Amino acid sequence: MELKLFGFIEEVIENLEKINGDLQNEARDLELFFQELLENNSDGDIKVNSRVKSSSSLREKIIRNNYYNKYKSSEEVILNLSDLIGVRVECRFMEDEMQIYNMLKKFFNKKNGDGYYYNALNKNIRLELASKQPQEQKNGFEIFRIDGVYEIHDRKIRFELQIKSLVNIFWSELEHKIIYKNNNYRIADGFLKELMGSIKKNLTMIDNQLLMIYNQFNSFNSIDSMMRKAQLELLLSKIIYDIFSAKLQNSIGFGVDFKKSCDTIMKYIFRTRNAENLEDYNKTLLKTMDRLNNISKHDINFNSEIEFERDLHFEDEFSSKIGYTVLQLINNDFQWNLFFRILFEIELGNNAEDFETFIKFIKNRFYENNSFARLNKEECKTVKNDIMLTIAHSFEMIGSIELIYDNKIEEMNKVITSFIDLICEKISIYEEWEKTRDVWLNLLHYKVLSIFNSKVETYKVKEFIEMVKHSDCKIEISKSIFKYIDKLDEMDMIKAEDVVRLFKIKVSLMMEE
Repeated sequence: MELKLFGFIEEVIENLEKINGDLQNEARDLELFFQELLENNSDGDIKVNSRVKSSSSLREKIIRNNYYNKYKSSEEVILNLSDLIGVRVECRFMEDEMQIYNMLKKFFNKKNGDGYYYNALNKNIRLELASKQPQEQKNGFEIFRIDGVYEIHDRKIRFELQIKSLVNIFWSELEHKIIYKNNNYRIADGFLKELMGSIKKNLTMIDNQLLMIYNQFNSFNSIDSMMRKAQLELLLSKIIYDIFSAKLQNSIGFGVDFKKSCDTIMKYIFRTRNAENLEDYNKTLLKTMDRLNNISKHDINFNSEIEFERDLHFEDEFSSKIGYTVLQLINNDFQWNLFFRILFEIELGNNAEDFETFIKFIKNRFYENNSFARLNKEECKTVKNDIMLTIAHSFEMIGSIELIYDNKIEEMNKVITSFIDLICEKISIYEEWEKTRDVWLNLLHYKVLSIFNSKVETYKVKEFIEMVKHSDCKIEISKSIFKYIDKLDEMDMIKAEDVVRLFKIKVSLMMEE
């Protein structure tokens, strides 16, 4: 025979489900009321969310708080449920929580007969503001939790208003899922309390660091803006890594190092949103933090293939070469797959559009090299295109995720700069370029390959040596070639950096003697 307890619980749940539609509407009313109130009275970035108590959560609460003995009817349980509706005000930093609370106290300045406070604009929404805030929880940590009532259609609905910073939102989700939902907690609760306390302290420290960076970033007399941006991107890159490394461990059972991928993703996010001034940078920061907070709440499957909603389109030959090379690797190379899975999780929307935008971002990392300004004549546009396609060809050969790492892109751009210095010094008219372009572009290709410790086929090196000998490039063949000439026939591959050393060109950063 079933315990009376469970019959009581089911009766409460049935009553809850009957009024669920009305409760959802009332939750939205409260959400819109507080959102409008706080937006009109605050210059900060504030977001308001609401929810109605779920059936599963209510079942747990009835048992945990002994409601089946405390109340005589299911209606009485619902009537006295303090968090039947939950309203959460989300702000940026922990110090913002107190500012928002003080703002509410100032606004809700009239006392009702039930002891709750209201504003003359809407007497039906009232808050209990006499109690001390923030409240101390059972775990010893503090929270801004305010009881409220909403009278509508001759019904009095109780709701709970919480004020939480981004860090405290993350903390509450963490504690709820690891401790509150874990029946094994009591086995070693002393250890876990100490451990969770340590985590909370670290999160508080992160909040302080974020606030310091934010304040410094907005300070008129603070450090150079480029340095501030770099520091901010470094911090957010670490947050991305920490969130996704934990989810990767949960999904596939082991972790990998993808820190540099996170650096690239962070640069992509800020560059593609044109976050150049302080206001745009702040908006991008807050939007990204909010998205990462949402990502932290759900699981991610790292085992599935990445799919696109439509065929992909690229704007030029360089982008096509890069794009289709990555497409061949995206579901065959784990690092490429992981990179775009993270990128697509952060950038909500169309995968195909985000992929095309990323390829354009990579193109611009090279295309905007200031040295190209030296090739400003009309015929020099062909030279620029030749250089870009050589980079793309090298990309096809290498295929490594390292190609999009920031340090590698910087190295390739240094090579492009010194290469342009070289051809501007050695070539005076465009006709000379047309005659010798294959030699110069091969040298550029080998130098790019050397950045990635790549090897090339020996027969191609021998062909190139002959090409140099019979060209008008005025490139000397280094004496070091005699170390290889007898061995070339015995070798299938040779390091690209060794190929570069075979030629003597006195231009900094481009070739070594």
